[in-house]
Amino acid sequence: MKIRTLIVDDEPLGRRRIHKLLAAEAAFEIVGESRDGREAVKAIATLAPDLVFLDVQMPELNGFEVLGEIDPTQLPIIIFVTAHDDFAVKAFEAQALDYLLKPFDDERFAQALERAKTRLEGSNAAWFKQRLASLVNSLPPQRQYLSRIAVKANARIVFLNVGAIDWIEAVGNYVKFHCGSETYLLRGRLSKLEKKLNPDQFFRIHRSTLVNLDRVKEFQPLFKGEGIVLLKDGHRLAASRACSARLQGVLQPEL
Repeated sequence: MKIRTLIVDDEPLGRRRIHKLLAAEAAFEIVGESRDGREAVKAIATLAPDLVFLDVQMPELNGFEVLGEIDPTQLPIIIFVTAHDDFAVKAFEAQALDYLLKPFDDERFAQALERAKTRLEGSNAAWFKQRLASLVNSLPPQRQYLSRIAVKANARIVFLNVGAIDWIEAVGNYVKFHCGSETYLLRGRLSKLEKKLNPDQFFRIHRSTLVNLDRVKEFQPLFKGEGIVLLKDGHRLAASRACSARLQGVLQPEL
C-alpha cells in the first residue's frame, strides 16, 4: 500500500522539486498540492494523507498555524520544509521532528523519506504524533496580521491578497496599493496600516512608503546615507537615511 503524500509550499518551484523527487519513489503516492496554509488545512481534512511536506513560511497560515487548525487525532506524519529559520530548526530538533532546510539535496531528501517510512511502518508513529502535538502546544501565540484587504474599484469590492502587493504609499488621507500594473486606494493612514501587516514581509523605507520585501531586487546606497530600493519589476523607490541603515540590516543579516 502506497504512502499517501501531500505537498504544501507557496513557491511553485518548491512544490515542483518535491514532486519530482517523490515521483521517483514507488512507495509514495502524491494525492495533492497546496499553495498556502488555508488550502493545506482543507486538503489534510479531506484527503487524509499519511505524510505531509509542510513549508513553514507561507501566506494565509504558516506551517505552525496549519498544525494548530488540525484535529490532533488526525495529524499525519510531517516533514517540515523551511528556509534559514533558527527558531523553527531549534523547535524541530528539540522535539526530534524531521525537517528539510532549503536548499536541500537529493541525499537529504532520501534520508527524510526513509525516516518517514520507518515511522509509518513501525510502532513509533504514535510517539511521533505526540512529539508533534507537543511542538504545537509549546509554540508562542502567533500574532494575527492581515492576509487580505478589501478595497473599492469601479463600484466593486476587490479583496487584495497582501502577498500580491508590491509596495504601498501614503497619498493625502489615503494609502495607495501597487499590485503589478494595478493600483487601489483605501482611506486611512499608512502608520496605522503598517501595524496590521507582518513586519517580516512589509518594511517602511520612507515615511510615506512601505515595500514588500519579497519584491526587492537590490538596494543601492546613495550619498549621505540615503538609498534607492530597486524592485523586481523595475520600480525605483527612495529610501530615507534612517530607514536605509535598518533595511540593509534586514537584507544583509549577520551570519
